[in-house]
Amino acid sequence: MTAAPWRTGTGQVLHVETQQTLPGLAGLYARGAAASGRIAAGRALPSLPGLGSGSQDPDRPLVLPTVALRVSGVTTSELRGHLRDYQRLLHEPVSDVLPAGYLHVLAFPLATAVMVRGDFPLPLLGMVHLANHVEMRGPVRVGDVLEVRAWAENLRPHRRGVQVDLVAEIWPDGDDSGLPRWRGVSTYLAKGFTAPEPDVVLPAVPVDPAPRGRTAGRDVVPPEHDLATGATTSPTDAWVPPLPTGRWALGPGTGRAYAAVSGDRNPIHLSSLSAKAFGFPRAIAHGMYTASRALADVGHARGDAYRWTVEFAQPVLLPGTVDVAVTPELCDTPDGFGYVGWNARRGRRHFQGEVTPL
Repeated sequence: MTAAPWRTGTGQVLHVETQQTLPGLAGLYARGAAASGRIAAGRALPSLPGLGSGSQDPDRPLVLPTVALRVSGVTTSELRGHLRDYQRLLHEPVSDVLPAGYLHVLAFPLATAVMVRGDFPLPLLGMVHLANHVEMRGPVRVGDVLEVRAWAENLRPHRRGVQVDLVAEIWPDGDDSGLPRWRGVSTYLAKGFTAPEPDVVLPAVPVDPAPRGRTAGRDVVPPEHDLATGATTSPTDAWVPPLPTGRWALGPGTGRAYAAVSGDRNPIHLSSLSAKAFGFPRAIAHGMYTASRALADVGHARGDAYRWTVEFAQPVLLPGTVDVAVTPELCDTPDGFGYVGWNARRGRRHFQGEVTPL
C-alpha cells in the first residue's frame, strides 16, 4: 500500500528529503549567515546574477520550498543527562518524560535546516520570532525512538514584512498512522519583504490583545517602541497586569545557560557586546526559554496531552526581572492555564499564552 503524500496545511504536496542525522546548529548558523548575505546582496543589486532569491523582483514573487526534511531513527536513550540539565535550568519537574519545550529543542535544528536552504527566500539572520503553537498528543519518554520532520508553509503578509510558519513534527519511529506525538508551529517575521496575498491562509493562533482575567483598565506609562514588532504602544493601549504568582530574577548568563542546553547560540542572547551588534542594548533572553519556563510553572497539572501557545512581545533584557502570572483564571478553557510575563516597572508585556488540555 502506497503511503499518502505529505502535505502542508493548505494541501500542497511536499517532496520528502531524508537525512541521516539531525544537523548541528553551529554549522547551520554559518550557512544561514552566508545565505542571509546573498539575499541582502540580491535585494540591493537585483540585476546581478547568482545572488539568491531575495531580490524581490516583482515578476518573481517569494516562493517557499516545497520540501520536507525527515530524520528517522532518532534515539533518546542517551539523553537522560541532557534532559536533567534542561529540567534544572527550566525548573521542570524531574521525570523521564520529555516536556514539550525539550522536544522543541530536539526538533529546532531540522527546522533551521529548512531556513538555510538555498531555495528558502528569507534570511535567517534578522528573523523575528513572533509566536509558537504546540500540540503535545501524548508522552515521549527517554528510550523512545523517534522520527523528526520539518518544513515551511503559510507565507503571508505582515504590516512590517512577511510571516512564515516553520512546522516541526515528532512521530514514533516507523509509525505514521494517526497524529504526531508532538507538533510545533513557529511563526517568524522577516521585515521589509513583501508577499502576495495567499489564496488560502491557515488560521492564525488566536491571541487576545490582553490576557484574560484581571487585566482591564489603563496605566499611565509613556509610549514605548516594541523591539519585536516595531510597533509603538500608546498609553491607551496599556493594560493593568494581573496579580503575579511569581517573579523570575534572570542573571546576565541566562542566555548562555539556555544556549548550552538548546544549542541556540544566536549572538543576541550571549552577551551585551554581541547583542549590540544587532541593535539591542543588552543581551536578551531566548523567547523559548521564557515560554518553556512558564510551561514548567504549570507542572504536572498540564497532563500528558495539551496545547501550548505563546505570543512574544517585548524581549526580556538581561539581567532582568520578570513578573509572571500562571493561573486558571487567565484561561477560558476548562482545566486550562493562562500565563503572562511582564516588566513590573514599566507595565509592559514580554509574552503571554495558554496551556490547555487536548
